[in-house]
Amino acid sequence: MTTVPHGPLPPRAPGAAGPPAPVGREELLARLESVLHARGRALLTGPAGVGKTEVALAAAARAESRGETVLWLAALPADRAIPGAAAAALVASVATTVTRPGPRAETVPAGEDGPAGLPGAAVPGGPGALPSGVFASGVFDDLPGPQRTAVAMLCREAPIQQGGWDPIALRLGIARILRTLTSRGPVLLVVDGAEFLDPDSTDLLRFALHLAPPSLRVIAVETPEPYGDTHGADAPEPGGAPGHPGRAGAGHTAHLWVPSEADLLLVPPLQADEIAELLIHHRLPSRMAGRIHRASGGNPRLALAVGRSLADARTPVHHAEALTLSGRARDLARQLLGAAPPPVRATLLLAALALRPSATLVRRAGRPNAEADLAAAERAGLVSLAEDGSLAFTAGLLPSTLVHDACWAERSAGHAALAEVVDDPVEAVRHRALASDRPDEELAAEVTAATEAARRRGNNALAAELALLAAESTPGRDGARRIARLVDAAEEAARAARADLAMRAATDLLARDASPTDRVRARLAVLDTAGQGLTDLDDMYVHAMEDSEGATALRAAVQLRLAVKYVLADGDPERSRTAAMESAALAASVGDVRTAAQALTVQARMERALGTSDSEPVLARARELELTERPLGIRNAAQILTIRHALFDDRLTDARDELNALLPLVQRRGSVEDAIELFRTLAEIESRIGACAAALAHAGQSLALTLEAGLSPGPAWYALALAETAGGSLGRAASYARRSVQASEEEGDRVFLSRSRYALGRVQLVNGDVAAALETLRRVQTDERAQSTVDPSMLRWHEELAEALLAHDAADDALALLAEVRPVARRLGRSTVLLGCDRAQALCLAAEGRTDEAAELLTGTASRFAEAGLPLEQGRALMALARVERKRRRRSAAQTALHAAATVFERAGAVPWLALATEAPAGELPGTATGGDEAPTALASLTEAELRLARLVGQGASNQEAAAKLFLSVKTVEARLTRIYQKLDVRSRSQLATALRP
Repeated sequence: MTTVPHGPLPPRAPGAAGPPAPVGREELLARLESVLHARGRALLTGPAGVGKTEVALAAAARAESRGETVLWLAALPADRAIPGAAAAALVASVATTVTRPGPRAETVPAGEDGPAGLPGAAVPGGPGALPSGVFASGVFDDLPGPQRTAVAMLCREAPIQQGGWDPIALRLGIARILRTLTSRGPVLLVVDGAEFLDPDSTDLLRFALHLAPPSLRVIAVETPEPYGDTHGADAPEPGGAPGHPGRAGAGHTAHLWVPSEADLLLVPPLQADEIAELLIHHRLPSRMAGRIHRASGGNPRLALAVGRSLADARTPVHHAEALTLSGRARDLARQLLGAAPPPVRATLLLAALALRPSATLVRRAGRPNAEADLAAAERAGLVSLAEDGSLAFTAGLLPSTLVHDACWAERSAGHAALAEVVDDPVEAVRHRALASDRPDEELAAEVTAATEAARRRGNNALAAELALLAAESTPGRDGARRIARLVDAAEEAARAARADLAMRAATDLLARDASPTDRVRARLAVLDTAGQGLTDLDDMYVHAMEDSEGATALRAAVQLRLAVKYVLADGDPERSRTAAMESAALAASVGDVRTAAQALTVQARMERALGTSDSEPVLARARELELTERPLGIRNAAQILTIRHALFDDRLTDARDELNALLPLVQRRGSVEDAIELFRTLAEIESRIGACAAALAHAGQSLALTLEAGLSPGPAWYALALAETAGGSLGRAASYARRSVQASEEEGDRVFLSRSRYALGRVQLVNGDVAAALETLRRVQTDERAQSTVDPSMLRWHEELAEALLAHDAADDALALLAEVRPVARRLGRSTVLLGCDRAQALCLAAEGRTDEAAELLTGTASRFAEAGLPLEQGRALMALARVERKRRRRSAAQTALHAAATVFERAGAVPWLALATEAPAGELPGTATGGDEAPTALASLTEAELRLARLVGQGASNQEAAAKLFLSVKTVEARLTRIYQKLDVRSRSQLATALRP
């Protein structure tokens, strides 16, 4: 949150564009501006730290960019005890905002009262005038004498006479000042911290706003005060004056207008994806965005504090570790909780200890005023209450801080009380175990039974917690039983994707005299919950290999995990294939069908990447083994790899049908990671097949589950980038791709780093940012070659890079790349890869002047893409054909191709592609005659991207505005404009506008 001093915002250059909205606040900011336009008043409210001031700042900056006068009044807690403090600050703000040039002097004859009520005083600016102060600006010269005197007293530029200032004159004076200011143009007044306004200022401002013209608009920013009067006993009543306070201890409600006259706008918490964007915006690690969102509840201030705690940690925090919370993050939580009186905090502690807290449960556990306490806490933004009385804390950091700061006796008493009143025996056992600090085998056995019950219910998360609690409740003298329960706890945590619990169980076990087998099983559980973050777990692999020596089945399991690590973290598919083959052989030798099937699946994946002919036979063997023994999940299973191979081969209908058949099973019994994998793969398939709306929905579900589970969002962001490119927004697609790049870099995931860079480069190319696209796609080329990836169907960067090279006048490099990939695609039978190469080849032919051949090739390519069921690729080929037809000076043929492309895109719901296709083609601007087949030669020389920019600039857009609309950098716009000027032989924007006219 930004604290703004009294006074105007810093000046902006005339005509400068308004700043972007704060992260996640574009819709709210638009609604705020709409309310101000319609009603003139708006009240922003919400809990502390949620970003109210940031929204008001953005609205103020936009108003200032439109040439409006902005007054910013930031009230402070101390102001409530000082009569007229805020009103005086407002007057000072007006004085510094508006000045009237030239001397203004009228000497008051000696013996007469001046405007400040002092004998012989002078109007500021004349002989004897005060050299400084609010009146030195000349803004208030038109105030009548009594009003001027009252304002001078308010601002302490004149002694306060006995009896204080004239309240009526002061009211009229403040109202006149604001009316005078609005006569010069629209004014926006922002009152930040409205709850801190003193009663006198509230009364003055309320009166002034009542008389103000519509050109004065007001934003009040207020944090609710839920716990009654905290103003103190010295705050005077309205109308009081220094030395003449009103009724002591009288609180007030700082309403500046009748509430029905303004729309109250609640500033909500940010969503998990918006928290990720916020972290990236502040250059903080985003890979923990899901866990940070849970800890902060979407409160930006808390989220940034937690993010900085992670960034400041001495060593990177792994997904399997507890979040490292600095004193700053805890202190912010304590500040939020500190406003609650001790009885309310005691009620909240009970709620924090409960598994399913509700007002009824807390009351029965010993808090008779639970409903009132929780209602006050809800008003403070600490909890949310449902109609049935159930409650949830708004931020995970709040209950954890309550529990963290409570002593053992308080926590034990709370759990004991809850154990007596909960209606679920599983929860009762949990509370009894948490209330005891002495290991007890009888209690541990009860918790173990409760774990089984939770597992049968399908509540994997509770089962994981109870399994660890059962292990921790086991007496130390029974070491073997405790170790066995720790192993169970680690594996239960792995099934629930609870990386933190898996790490806790493994850490406890590894500190004991456990057998090598148990140590390996615990370490495997940690590795299985690591997601993308395998880079920092090298020690786990080393020790697992050592402990599995001589244990064939365990060695097979460890080799399987190593095979995954070698490709994800090390980018070495050959080493991964070797490890997978060894794992499969070891597993087969001991009859471990499940591990053998998984290992063969990894091997088949590597064989495909390396471009060998063994991929499909190996995958078929893995599928046969899965029929013998069903895998525990679909992630890394032969069944899902078969579907992905169908995706690579563009057998998309088959792939989608198989996934849709799996969906009910996964949703009913699968793990979180299974569901994430399924939705992500569905999004990839639908993005390519042209089911754009479904792709966006499934990619969104994948991201939501990823963030909820606290896993790295890199893969889900990649899927969203593809879905947004297909049917959403190119701007959002670029944003998601960049996030995926950052998360993959943070995790050291080489596979998704290449994929996310491919997605980014593709968007950059479509947007016409050729230089950036070329740089990004060349990095993909370097990464893929470093990983020895041969099969071009797994990531189709070749055709995109060839087109980028061509657009960058590197036709020879483009042709060389196409000549390199074509033989591989033919050998492997990747027919649709060859079609993509044909599209790029046709553009190369057109660049050489062989436009007839290019048109013929593109016509056939578009038809074959349609036959393959790839509508978006068909549409891209038709758009390329339109470009070639324009070069052939066949405008009607170009129009026909573009119309066909638009029809294809519209049918698929491909919004960004439809927008590109419906733009007027080169040489055919609004008003241009359509009777001829020839476009102006100079305009025909412009690329699609150059023409889009030329139109925007010719219509008056600045470089910054054009960059924002086209999602380019300002430098890219400048470089492209230089090329446009050279091609059209113009030297200025006016000449460019003339050249674009028909």
